[in-house]
Amino acid sequence: MSTTNVFSSKGSLAYNELRQLILSGGLAPGSRISQYELAENMQMSITPLREAIRRLSSEGLIIMDTHRDSRVATMSASEARELLEVRLSLEPSATELAASRRTDADIAAMRAAAGKLLPITRVWGEDAITVHREFHRAVYAASHNTVLIKLLDDLWDKSDRYRRIGLELPSGDEPRTIDLNQHHQILELVIAGDGAGAADLARTHIANSLTASVTGALEERENLQPVTLEETA
Repeated sequence: MSTTNVFSSKGSLAYNELRQLILSGGLAPGSRISQYELAENMQMSITPLREAIRRLSSEGLIIMDTHRDSRVATMSASEARELLEVRLSLEPSATELAASRRTDADIAAMRAAAGKLLPITRVWGEDAITVHREFHRAVYAASHNTVLIKLLDDLWDKSDRYRRIGLELPSGDEPRTIDLNQHHQILELVIAGDGAGAADLARTHIANSLTASVTGALEERENLQPVTLEETA
């Protein structure tokens, strides 16, 4: 293997590990990234880590200032709203395509994912978020549109940070039975080939999802924050 390939593979490894730390909350929003400490924990040199930081900066997950200091991007109501709007636009379309393009293998994958679903509440926590994502991915993957699947994968990566906030809200203790049942209803509509019905229910499901609740809560929280003298100057 050439030196270039070795460097590239280490950079990709650093990128994947650091990205997962950010998306899972292992590195808190707004926290400073100690590059040398992180490189030591990852058991790699500083060079591939810096490459990873640059890549994640271009994705908006890391903020770099003029002094080459790096911080995990904060979370905001505006970003949560934008992610929700994009999901409302893309995922119902992917669900509709899935209803006309699903194969027997797709149906088996969707049924298997549906069988593992749990209510996304504080009780079930991370396990619920994981199986919830697996189900939705099984559905939109059945669209067999590679561009759409890639866009939705990235969207879900970024949205998962906000779902974890949802577990901290008062609604994080609610049973969310309607939300859970809608997954199974969407599945049956896709299997039946009812694209329009599946898309409509997916849109309703997303509009009333935990992510939507988090968006509203963040907007309310930001509106209640006091205005500083600098902001009024």
